[in-house]
Order: sequence, then C-alpha cells, then structure tokens
Amino acid sequence: MKRAFLSLVMLSLAASGLRAQVEVPEEVASSAVAAVKAMGDQVVLGKPQVAIERMYPLWKESVAKREGGMEKLEAKLAGIVKQMQEQGVTLISFRPEGAPTAYEVGPGKETVEENGKKVEKMIYKQWLLLIPTVTEYRIAKPGGANDLPEFLVITSRGFQVAISDKGKNDWTFIDGAGVTVPELRRLFITLPDTMVLPEIKREHKEAK
Repeated sequence: MKRAFLSLVMLSLAASGLRAQVEVPEEVASSAVAAVKAMGDQVVLGKPQVAIERMYPLWKESVAKREGGMEKLEAKLAGIVKQMQEQGVTLISFRPEGAPTAYEVGPGKETVEENGKKVEKMIYKQWLLLIPTVTEYRIAKPGGANDLPEFLVITSRGFQVAISDKGKNDWTFIDGAGVTVPELRRLFITLPDTMVLPEIKREHKEAK
C-alpha cells in the first residue's frame, strides 16, 4: 500500500513538472554549508561523536545495524580516532569547499485553497544538498633528517549529503565516503538515477 502511494506521488510530481534537482534558495544553501562547517569544526576540536549525533536518522539506523548496534558503531569510531593518534595522524581541518548541488526530496501532500476550494497538491517536503568538502591530515614521517620529524599533509576531497525539512534548516548528514547513488535512491525515491556525486580523491604534499 505504501509503495503504491509513493508510486502515485512520483507520477503526480512528474506530471506537475516538478524536478528533483533544483536551484536552491541562497539562504538554504548558506545554512547547509554553515552546518557542515560547524560539524567539521567540532570534529577537528576532538569531538568526533558529533558526526554520529548529526547523522541522518534513517542512515544512522542502517549503519548501526550493519555494525551490530549503536554502541558498537560509537566504539568503532573511537577506535579509529585512537588508531589515528597512535599512528601520528593529526586532523588539521575539515571544511566545505565548492558549490552545493541541490535536490528536492520527501514527496508528500499539501492542502491549499484554490478558487475558494481546498485541494491537495503533491509537493517535496525536504531539501537534500550535496556539499563538497576538503579534509586535511598531517602525518609524521619516520626517520627525518637530523632526527627531526618530517610531515606529509594529506588532502582528502569528498562531500557531505545534507538533509533538512523545508523551512527548518535543521541539517543532518550522510558522509559521502560511505554512500552510493543506489543507497541514496533507496532512502530518497525521487532522486534521479542519473545523479552524479562529487568526486572523492586524495592528494599529498610535504609539510614545512
């Protein structure tokens, strides 16, 4: 029954000329970018649990289930942070960089008045933005000249998927490093199968 309703919604949206990918209002894009930056600032300050707290709820449930529960997910994150510290890896920065790509998701109904009558219209209730990010790590190299430490800076380019109900600007996230287009489309059925995710890549340079 639910699947039939969602199919009807999708057909109605297509018939009405609405598109999944849109030009997002500036204030919405700015809010999402600021939320990504705020989360990144907290992670850099040594509070990685913020990334779990601000994770999109349905995605968090899925990830926690794969890891055997929320406690195990949190323990895995803590273990990664500890391992980085033991290996001399320091997180320098995490920030949004680049233009977001916006979609409307969350199909539903809205009752409006037209010509003195109340009618139901199909609408999108949520924003979904793909926000490119840059993360920088500093890694100590063993055996530097004169026994002085030498460092590499690793720059990782990725993205965050930011989701909020329209009008609220209360953003939750999915880390782009761990999600694919089919997985996103299972969560948000109106996303096009032709959507392109921001590039994920790494590069490094000697640190002075």
